[in-house]
Amino acid sequence: MGEHSRIFLSPPHMGTEELELLASAFASNWIAPLGEHVDAFEQELARYVGVKGALAVSSGTAALHLGLRLAGVGPGDTVFCSSLTFVASANPILYLGATPVFIDSEAATWNMSPVALERALREAARQEKLPKAVVIVHLYGQSADMGPLLALCEEYKVTVVEDAAESLGADYKGRMSGSLGHFAAFSFNGNKIITTSGGGMLVSDDREALERARFWATQARERVRHYEHEQMGYNYRLSNLLAAVGRGQLRVLEERIAARRRVCQRYEAKLRQLPGIAFMPEAPTGRATRWLTALTVDPQQAEVTAGQLIDALERANIEARPVWKPMHRQPLFAGCRYYPHLPEQSVSDELYARGVCLPSGSSLSEQQQERVIAAIRQCLSGRGRAKELGHVQL
Repeated sequence: MGEHSRIFLSPPHMGTEELELLASAFASNWIAPLGEHVDAFEQELARYVGVKGALAVSSGTAALHLGLRLAGVGPGDTVFCSSLTFVASANPILYLGATPVFIDSEAATWNMSPVALERALREAARQEKLPKAVVIVHLYGQSADMGPLLALCEEYKVTVVEDAAESLGADYKGRMSGSLGHFAAFSFNGNKIITTSGGGMLVSDDREALERARFWATQARERVRHYEHEQMGYNYRLSNLLAAVGRGQLRVLEERIAARRRVCQRYEAKLRQLPGIAFMPEAPTGRATRWLTALTVDPQQAEVTAGQLIDALERANIEARPVWKPMHRQPLFAGCRYYPHLPEQSVSDELYARGVCLPSGSSLSEQQQERVIAAIRQCLSGRGRAKELGHVQL
């Protein structure tokens, strides 16, 4: 790889077992959305997460959609959802004709604020308009503080759907991400910690509910000889080929987690002393996978903005991204209710304004990472020049 070749944010990291399992799927001629690899991938993922069942589907978004439908979400309902997330967390709410209500993050985990959720639930109860479900997102490989969040949802009898798309392998007080709510969705998109190129998984301890979701995911075809349909279904099943890749990836998941954690540790060791730089904290309640290493830039101390840092990295042929733009700031959701952490403090807005995600792939070499670190140092040391150039701020 050349000295100045592009460094990507989170590229796929493939091994040899994936190819061997893929070859076995080819040899069997089972390439459609069924086969032994689909069944085995579901069983192995469920065992890893510590749940009773799993359903392999075409994307994490599909898994969320099915989970929300299992929760009974429909037209006229509301669903509470983390605001600091990717749009796929909220789009399935719209698919079902419901209205999202967005909940802010807390600074300690960057995930859903129990303080904001309590205020939102209390107000919804007074209005006799409790949400049908709460979508709790585990951001950048770290579990939300599930104890108080689950206690609140239990108090108000609201179904919890975990969006664990970014957090496979993270844990919370000894339990794996995705095993704490009623339903959970994982993603195996190409940039995730393990990938099937495109795919997802719905998991739950409710095997009966998962069978209903399996039925919907296969076009809701009734079990008769001819094609009979009484309910609306979807073409959501994962192919046997991609499931074979996923099985191989799952076998090296712990290695991938260890590699990404080392990447984060190197960044912290080399950059934490720089003025205005602070890293996403790791909560004391469990292991974060550090799927992406994320930091914040205080423009008063660093004398550069997050946007200027991203621009500087791009000039060095290094991919970096802003922290997610909160859903309550998206034009798609204009008019949707939003509950900040405190009435006078929106944590997700602060993180978006200052946040940067750095290259974090498990295949990132130390030499490549030194390039990233050097570019960051150079940007901050030349901060006066950066201000003069007047790069667009986030």
